[in-house]
Amino acid sequence: MLLPTPTSEPIQLSVAGLFDLPAALRVARALADANDETMVRIDLTRVSHFDDSGVAVLGRALTSHHRTDVKGLRRHQIRLLRYLGVEGFGESIVDAQPVWTS
Repeated sequence: MLLPTPTSEPIQLSVAGLFDLPAALRVARALADANDETMVRIDLTRVSHFDDSGVAVLGRALTSHHRTDVKGLRRHQIRLLRYLGVEGFGESIVDAQPVWTS
């Protein structure tokens, strides 16, 4: 379930439960709709399960919007995104979860 947090700047998106293809498509649509200069923060810390197809769609969306922070990815998802050629992962740890920043 995608829960947008109403803020003026930056845009904050929270995803809870299953991160599958439909959830990833909603996040990708939100990134596509955001102004290129707008920071978009995606909180995945409440995701209980990541489907690899959703992670692949997320990766494509992250490469198209360059002002994005992602919190809550786990090691497997980070490895998958790197395998798919998505770069920009920092070594920062927030809430014991790796953070992706572009």
